[in-house]
Parts: sequence; C-alpha cells; structure tokens
Amino acid sequence: MWPDRRLLDLIDIEFPIVLAPMAGVMDSDLAIAAAQGGALGSLPCAMLTADKAREQVGIFRQRVTAPINLNFFCHQPVDADPAREDGWRARLSTYYQELGLDPAASANAANRAPFDEAMCALVEELKPAVVSFHFGLPAPALLQRVKAAGAVVMGSATIVREAIWLEEHGADVIIAQGAEAGGHRGMFLTDAIAQQPGLFALLPQVVDAVRAPVIAAGGIADGRGIAAAFALGAAGVQIGTAYLRCPESKVSALARAVLAQAFDDSTVMTNVMSGRPARGVPNRVMRDLGPISADAPVFPHAATALGPLKAAAEKLGKTDFTNLWAGQAVRLGRDMPAAELTRALAGAALARFGYLAG
Repeated sequence: MWPDRRLLDLIDIEFPIVLAPMAGVMDSDLAIAAAQGGALGSLPCAMLTADKAREQVGIFRQRVTAPINLNFFCHQPVDADPAREDGWRARLSTYYQELGLDPAASANAANRAPFDEAMCALVEELKPAVVSFHFGLPAPALLQRVKAAGAVVMGSATIVREAIWLEEHGADVIIAQGAEAGGHRGMFLTDAIAQQPGLFALLPQVVDAVRAPVIAAGGIADGRGIAAAFALGAAGVQIGTAYLRCPESKVSALARAVLAQAFDDSTVMTNVMSGRPARGVPNRVMRDLGPISADAPVFPHAATALGPLKAAAEKLGKTDFTNLWAGQAVRLGRDMPAAELTRALAGAALARFGYLAG
C-alpha cells in the first residue's frame, strides 16, 4: 500500500521509516525498539570509538534480527585555534565564575570525529545493511570500501545542489533534510544558513533532480506528515524528534521536561553549541550569545569549553548549557515506547493513503 516501495525493497524493512541517528541522546536501545516496530534502526557513531560502536552493534544484533544503519560525520577536521578558543572562553567566563569553575582549567576536547580508516575497517567487519553520512561523503577510496562491504549508502542534502553531488559521488539514497529538522544541518556545499529551504519546498525539487530514492527529513512526526512526504515523491521518511521522549531514548529528565513544554515556535538555528548550524530549543547560552555567534570556534571546538558548564549546571537541575536538539514538530512528540510509536506512525500514514485514495 505504500506509494513508493523502493526503500522498502532496497533495505528489506517493514515500514519506510528511518530512525534518525541522534548522537548523544540515544544508543542501541532506541535503535532496537524502532527496529522492533518495523523501522530502520540507526546508530550514531560520530561520538563513539570503534570498540564502543562494535559493542553497540553487538547488542542490537543479539536482540533483534533486522538491518541496521551506522551513521558517521564527514566534516573536514580543523585544528583548534588557540586565539579563538581563548576569546570564546572569555565570552563564557562569567558563567564559569557563577558556577565556581576555573575557565583556564583543561577540558576534554569535543569528540565528534569524521569517518576514517578505523571506522571503515569496522564497517567492513560488521557489514551493516546501511551506512549513512552527514556533511557530505568520505574520501572516494573509503566510500568504495563501504560499498564493497555491501552497505547501502545514504547521504544528507540540504539543497538540491548537494543532492545532485551526493548521487554523482556514489550515494544510493538521498536524505532531503529540510530546515525544520532538529540537530545539525547536513550542509557541506553551502554555509548560507538563512537560505536553507523548508522540506516541502526542498523535497519535490530533490526528487526531480536525482534518480535515487529520496527520504524526507524535517518536521515529520505523525501520519499526516508521512503521507504528505510521499505525495511529494519521497520513498521514505526519517524521523528523530518524535522519538526523543520515548522511554528507550537517553534524553535526560531535565531535557525531557523542556521538550514536553516546547511549541512550534520553540526552536532556533544556532552555531553556539558546536560551531556548526543546528536546530534546537534555546538554552541560556544560546539566548545570551546567539543564536548565531561569530565568536563560536569552528566545529566541533565550540563545544569543548561548554562541557564543564553543562555538567555543572545539570547538577543544579538546569539546562543552561545543554544541547536541546529538536525539530519544529517537537510539540508532536509523544511519551510512548518506540516500537509502539513506529507502528502508530506507519498505521496512521497507511490510513491516510486509504482515505486519499477513497
């Protein structure tokens, strides 16, 4: 009954729903639950070591027989700029003083590594059904090895030009990421944040520009959104924000409370938290210094100095420095098990197709 079965047939999943890989707020538990509901479970690997990723995939495969998507970042790493780092710490110094912290104390470097030889070897070892990439694609030699391992390759595009580039450089599936989407923008051929199109403008143009199946991402959190995406030519949808309040997610109780109270106008695009544009519910530091700040060090170094502040504030029950990544459909999130939510989303979409056909 799905209008486009290309994604279903390519990956052998029950429903054309992809759980968005959400680094820092999920692990294999959420991926397993989504897979049990019939979606493609995803595991975000950009903040994991190879050993940790291997462990997580092992847990997934012990508990469910289903394909898995391993997600990686492909940004070009840039060394920290000491002068800019010092300036950033100076901007944050009043917060350090308020929390009784030493701004000159060393902090753990932000761990968001791009796809490399070690992770490529892991893909060859584990042979996941799908490997997805954010911020472009890896070097051709690495990508060739991923495809030789049998993985379907998916890449995120925020503009049509990126979608065409991804297909020309080896992506099997294109994820059209509208500006409504939560978390980091997949931008890699543009840095024009103000020109990022919304999903329902972007999606049909991407569908027209590429031959590959297109997955719609951004602002989709119920059956109506899924049906609308398919009406515009999508072969599947990627959903993240709707799963944040599921019991299997690792979102803290503090963050859950904020997300539960958010509305359609409660999210903004910011570079303050990491150095790259991302959408989330504003916290104190985003409101004070941004949401866009020219002082923020390049990705991922802006997050380094925020780490001690986040930890200290959360001990006091505050989310002043916590990433509250969420999309514009955050209000449509539900407190229900991920497998149940997946089936509800698919069922509502199928019912909508039947209604439209009738």
